[in-house]
Amino acid sequence: MSALYMIVGTLVALGVLVTFHEFGHFWVARRCGVKVLRFSVGFGTPLVRWHDRQGTEYVVAAIPLGGYVKMLDEREGEVPQALLNQAFNRKTVYQRIAIVIAGPVANFLLAIAFFWVLAMLGSQQVRPVIGAVEPGSIAQQAGLSTGQEIVSVDGEATSGWAAVNLQLVRRLGESGSIAVMVQEQGSTVPTPHTLQLNDWLKGADEPDPIKSLGIRPWRPALAPVLAELDPQGPAQAAGLKTGDRLVMLDGHEVDEWQQIVDWVRQRPNAKVMLRVERDGAQFDVPLTLAVHGEGKAATGYMGAGVKPVDWPPQMLREVSYGPVAAVAEGARRTWTMSVLTLDSLRKMLFGELSVKNLSGPITIAKVAGASAQSGIGDFLNFLAYLSISLGVLNLLPIPVLDGGHLLFYLIEWARGRPLSERVQGWGVQIGISLVVGVMLLALVNDLGRL
Repeated sequence: MSALYMIVGTLVALGVLVTFHEFGHFWVARRCGVKVLRFSVGFGTPLVRWHDRQGTEYVVAAIPLGGYVKMLDEREGEVPQALLNQAFNRKTVYQRIAIVIAGPVANFLLAIAFFWVLAMLGSQQVRPVIGAVEPGSIAQQAGLSTGQEIVSVDGEATSGWAAVNLQLVRRLGESGSIAVMVQEQGSTVPTPHTLQLNDWLKGADEPDPIKSLGIRPWRPALAPVLAELDPQGPAQAAGLKTGDRLVMLDGHEVDEWQQIVDWVRQRPNAKVMLRVERDGAQFDVPLTLAVHGEGKAATGYMGAGVKPVDWPPQMLREVSYGPVAAVAEGARRTWTMSVLTLDSLRKMLFGELSVKNLSGPITIAKVAGASAQSGIGDFLNFLAYLSISLGVLNLLPIPVLDGGHLLFYLIEWARGRPLSERVQGWGVQIGISLVVGVMLLALVNDLGRL
């Protein structure tokens, strides 16, 4: 079933985003009087095709990994005298600029629309209350303590942990300070704290901003009573059963499930001794942990879980917007994520962020499937983020991308004449090499995550 969600989710995501991107080019081209020869969603063998009254051919092709709009252009073939005024290359530089940027702009507008819907639907968020602070951590040095609620980070209000994480992600790889406002239990007056950074998580493969600061979010206490077992996991192989209560781990008493989770994650492939209580009797069970992930990201895995408990109502917050306010919220989130995406690319270029954070088609497919399976809200959120990424990446000044064409047209506007065909040809060759290189790097990263 998860494979079906992954396939359907990926096809829907690519179909919607690519179609809307290309429609942006198509719509503006038509408004500028350019004759559109073909509007294709996908590459390769056409599966479905039809024509409109203006002679444009619409195609749905077999390989859904992109699309294109083919326009009448003298550089690509002979154009009849009667149609010269409809050729793309005959249009003013301003019209060509408008046509080129229309695709990415369409992606940003689509993201705003998705975020608008999500803002109106609303969401239930966990209040960002600190559950524990690690001794000697950045958070402790800043004076943060258990029970405080984080109300803003760097001046941006934080309604939940997702908002806290987003603000922290913006500071990855940096040195300096983070301004945090917290509110004590029972108080209505926030107090300021300053987190000091020094090349914070620079080059980390899988950064966890909240954990790295030494902050553990508050969560309801879970009794260490097993409720589920992975049939292929170490716990099942060691003879543990549902209903077993874990009372000691390597000689240390445990009374809360999170203690076990933290202990296990830090010990991949380690041999541990569990004290188990079953039917009133206690006995020891030796167990060898498995490992999840590779290298620095490797964590221990026991293959067991407990029954979840309900969150206290006072720890939850409902956030929603009316139709008008949701538009502003959608625009704000789109702008924030666009800036974050561009800044992350800059940090990767200068080594402040690991290039292993770059994802390719396999990861996109997995996330598409997982988000589609978890509900319409998560899937719309994924589509919005992916649409923003598509818009930002296409605006990069790399020939073969929309941003590369935009760069050429801006140079033409500034010089009063276009660059020579030879210079543009060199640019295209460099652009192809860069794009292929990045795609291969992203694919290697994907394969490393399998």
